[in-house]
Amino acid sequence: MSTQEARIPSQKHGSCLVADDRPVKIYDTQLLKLYSLMDDAKIGPLLIVEDDPELRRQLRWSFDRYEPLFAENREEAIAALRRFSPAVVLQDLGLPPDPAGSTEGLASLTEILQLAPRTKVIVVTGHHDRGTAVQAVAMGAYDFYEKPVDIDALRLIVSRAFHISRLEREVELLRSRESVDGLHGIIAVDRIMLNVCRTIEKVAPAEVSALILGESGTGKELIANAIHRLSPRRDKRFLAINCAAIPEQLLEAELFGYERGAYTGAAKTTPGKFEYADGGTLFLDEVGDMPLSLQAKLLRFLQNKVVERVGGRKEIPVDVRVVAATNQNMEVAMREQRFRSDLYFRLSEVTINVPPLRERPGDILALSHVFLARYTQGKPKRAFSADAIKALAAYDWPGNVRELENKVKVACLLGDEAVLSASDLGIGSVAGPGLNFNLKEVRNLAESDAVGRALSVAGGNITKAADMLGISRPTLYDLLARHPGININKESDE
Repeated sequence: MSTQEARIPSQKHGSCLVADDRPVKIYDTQLLKLYSLMDDAKIGPLLIVEDDPELRRQLRWSFDRYEPLFAENREEAIAALRRFSPAVVLQDLGLPPDPAGSTEGLASLTEILQLAPRTKVIVVTGHHDRGTAVQAVAMGAYDFYEKPVDIDALRLIVSRAFHISRLEREVELLRSRESVDGLHGIIAVDRIMLNVCRTIEKVAPAEVSALILGESGTGKELIANAIHRLSPRRDKRFLAINCAAIPEQLLEAELFGYERGAYTGAAKTTPGKFEYADGGTLFLDEVGDMPLSLQAKLLRFLQNKVVERVGGRKEIPVDVRVVAATNQNMEVAMREQRFRSDLYFRLSEVTINVPPLRERPGDILALSHVFLARYTQGKPKRAFSADAIKALAAYDWPGNVRELENKVKVACLLGDEAVLSASDLGIGSVAGPGLNFNLKEVRNLAESDAVGRALSVAGGNITKAADMLGISRPTLYDLLARHPGININKESDE
């Protein structure tokens, strides 16, 4: 495969659009100014998949302001895609071994979009082959162009594709920033907790009830709050009530409110949490401990969206989203008839399982340093000793994040030294090598593992393994020399 990485010159190009079947020249100064501004931006690689050498030569000079990469067939195109990750691909549908047809070109399009769905693929078809072009667009191609090639028209289509790709990246960045704001307070580094965050982002905008399951101290209220902040109800109230902390007689009044004179001490009519949270979100913590008598009334509210105050007869419509949480095993609770199954299914339209801290080791040190910074703010800087880091990683954390925060808080309060030890944390030191923070060693292990797996999948074939890894054969040979422990079949080089 011939590959050329082009510099970005300062020259400007004309522009054109395609109207119906004919390329039409555009001389609108505003449009030309727009694309001139786009020319000044840093432009990445453009992958051109074309088997005609004359056309490749023409396209190389026509698109020299990009970083043109060339491939003559599907295999070379996929290898370049893996290695350079181009935002835009310009692909002829007539590729060998089927240059007169479109079978190979459509197969290449499918594979490109499977590997990199956000890639903008512009397909180039033969004259009067619009049917195939429409098929390619239906399969996911960004746009199409018919031969014979009008370079000005093609330049504009490619320029627009890069522009759209940049806009999509910017939108994604803005969305990710919005998600970070909504997930404020949730520290997620470990993969399993990152999956929980993705679930929160999907569930939050939908008008569904959510049940959060997890051990005590895992941060279930933080997750409920994140669901509220990422929902359309974010500008309304978020109220929380612990169903296990309030006596049964008072819990009904707290949730549903009461009329004046409903019971001794009820001096005035008082709305409940449901009414106060109208338009917003009500978080029912430890809902698994709710008395059976109240479960029936809660179920009626979820079905009808109306409340009746204690001592009252009037039905009051309330628009509130209910998010509940519990640390109990709900299957056991329903089996033992401590919790109504019909209420469970109403509350758990979506269930979010929060893993205990011991199952997400990647979060332990991240959380520890966040809490350390929090409780030393405005004070001399503190740090964890090597034995403290080992102990933090090895401890079982039965109290989860709440216990971790408390231990770091107490250590910052009572520790005498600038460096906090395992004994300051109250969890004891741990013998052993601890965690590996040597980046060179970690990278070497990752390289060795990736190369070994690629060679295994490729059956020892160097060329195929290099393509899967997105590197050249010489680079793969360098890696094999650096990691002599990797065994390959030397007879399967090709």
